[in-house]
Amino acid sequence: MALDTETFDALIDTVRRFVAERLRPLEAQVEADDAIPADIVDAMKDMGLFGLSIAEEHGGLGLTMAEEVRVAIELGRTTPAFRSAFGTNVGIGSQGLVMAGTPEQKAQWLPRIASGEVVTSFALTEPDVGSDSGAVKARAVRDGDVYRLSGTKRYITNADRADLFTVMARTGDDLGARGVSAFLVPRDLPGVSVGEPEKKMGQKGAKVADVHFDDVAVPVANRLGAEGEGFKIAMRVLDRGRLHIAAVCVGVAERLIADSVGYALERKQFGKAIGEHQLIQAMIADAKTEALAARALVLDAADKKDRGEDVVLESAAAKYFASEMVGRVADRAVQIYGGAGYIADHGIERLYRDVRLFRIYEGTSQIQQLIIARETMKRGG
Repeated sequence: MALDTETFDALIDTVRRFVAERLRPLEAQVEADDAIPADIVDAMKDMGLFGLSIAEEHGGLGLTMAEEVRVAIELGRTTPAFRSAFGTNVGIGSQGLVMAGTPEQKAQWLPRIASGEVVTSFALTEPDVGSDSGAVKARAVRDGDVYRLSGTKRYITNADRADLFTVMARTGDDLGARGVSAFLVPRDLPGVSVGEPEKKMGQKGAKVADVHFDDVAVPVANRLGAEGEGFKIAMRVLDRGRLHIAAVCVGVAERLIADSVGYALERKQFGKAIGEHQLIQAMIADAKTEALAARALVLDAADKKDRGEDVVLESAAAKYFASEMVGRVADRAVQIYGGAGYIADHGIERLYRDVRLFRIYEGTSQIQQLIIARETMKRGG
């Protein structure tokens, strides 16, 4: 259920001030330390950011999709690692439970996820399984009241801090997506181990790592949905996650455009501000137009989702366009800044590296193209 206008406007204003006053001044520190300060994480918990998409009955804010993407746009105006600190709790780490969990599972986990007491992760990708997500090799074999889970998951966001993993594993003989089931796997179960965080191109402060499952006894009660429904659950989770990421891309683009305009009005060459030169104006115009188009696409898709419409195509299109768009906007920002854009002091080169990941996770741009084409043909145009 949507918040009343006054309450939601107050939330947006609070998030906007939090980003401007608390987060942006820490961007260089987060980059250098590769870590989010603990007091910032605590502040995020106090603001309810860990429970944006979880129903009020379970302690969350219960935002609609349209409300969630507007919050995500505001959070996009700073280093993406800040949002990632709670992003898995809001999106892929919790939504399988929200969509397919039993009342008992929801009561056990959702209030603690919404408060930030429990950090969640979504474990789908494997060393040999990425875009072909229906080909998971991790296996869960039924043994009485438990499943014996073995396998390795790769590039798992927030794995270093996660208390609960939503794990996709093969339970049937079918080699395709229909043989995949979903499980809630607490980190403290014997046989669960997490590798060292990977060194990444960007988004410092947001950690990804391998997760290993060595004959882990997962109670049957921890399965999400029926056997063989895991892939379907994962795809539903990703539909929502793609809209959220698309919104973050819009926020980053708007931040980059604002920074570029500010610099273009101050920096002088050939006797006038570079913003007065038409080729600089052309880059600003292209960036602004694309950002406006992405914002409209995201908000429209979110409204459709809230109305209960099928948004598989729209989610993929929003994520595809917005993630590609923000890459172009970041590239133009570096160009507008010139040599200064290549130097760390202004933060432009950091955001240039940060946004590159958006075209890869939650489904690569190429996977989004396949989804868009498939759904378009199914709809007849």
